[in-house]
Amino acid sequence: MQHVLITGASRGLGRALALGFRARGWTVSACATDPVAIQALAEELGPEHLALTCDVTRPADIGGFAARVLERSGPPDLLLNNAAVINRSAPLWEVSGEEFSRVIDVNLKGVHAMIRAFLPAMIERGSGVVVNFSSGWGRSTSPEVAPYCATKWGIEGLTAALASELPAGLAAVALNPGIIDTRMLRSSFGDAAGAYPKPEQWASAAVPFLASLGPRHNGQALTVPAIR
Repeated sequence: MQHVLITGASRGLGRALALGFRARGWTVSACATDPVAIQALAEELGPEHLALTCDVTRPADIGGFAARVLERSGPPDLLLNNAAVINRSAPLWEVSGEEFSRVIDVNLKGVHAMIRAFLPAMIERGSGVVVNFSSGWGRSTSPEVAPYCATKWGIEGLTAALASELPAGLAAVALNPGIIDTRMLRSSFGDAAGAYPKPEQWASAAVPFLASLGPRHNGQALTVPAIR
C-alpha cells in the first residue's frame, strides 16, 4: 500500500485528489486550514486515513502534523504540495503589502516548510516523489494576478533546483494541473470558470497520472493530461 500526502485538501483539487487516491487503495494523509471542512473529509475518508487541520505558514502546525503522519504512516511515497491562495484581482500597484506577503507565505514558503518536514524521511528511506503544484500562470502571465504568477514561476525554479539536489531514487516535479473549475479560478474567471472540468472530473485523469510518477521524472515540468 502506498502513501500520499496532500496539502490544501479541504476543497477543490486537494479534496478530489484525497478521495481519488483513497479509491485507488492508497493511504491518504491530508491537511487544510478549515477545521470544519477537513473534519468532513476525515469522516468521508474513514479511519484508515488521516486528515488534520494544519496551516502551512505556521511552524507549530507543521511540526505537529508531520509528527502524527510519520508516526502513523511513515514518509509519503508522494508529497503533493497543493495548498495555495490567489490575490484579489487587481493591478500590482493596488495589491497591498499584506496581501502580497500572504500569497508568498502560502504558495512558496509553505511549500518549503512541507519539504523540510517530510523530505528528510523520504531521503532516509531512499524513495519518493515531491510534486509542487505550479500553474499555467507559472509558465505564462496574465494581468491582475502578478503576485500569484510570481509564486508559481518561483515554484518552477525552486523545483528544478531541488531536483538537482536529490539523491538517486527520488524525484521533484513541478506540475501544472490545467484549468479546472475551482473557487480560485472563479475569483479570476467568474462564471466563465464553469466551462472547465470540475475537480472530480479532473481527478479521474490526475490521480493515475500522479500515481505513475517516479525517479525518471525528476526535474521535469509536467502537465496533467487533458480529460478525454
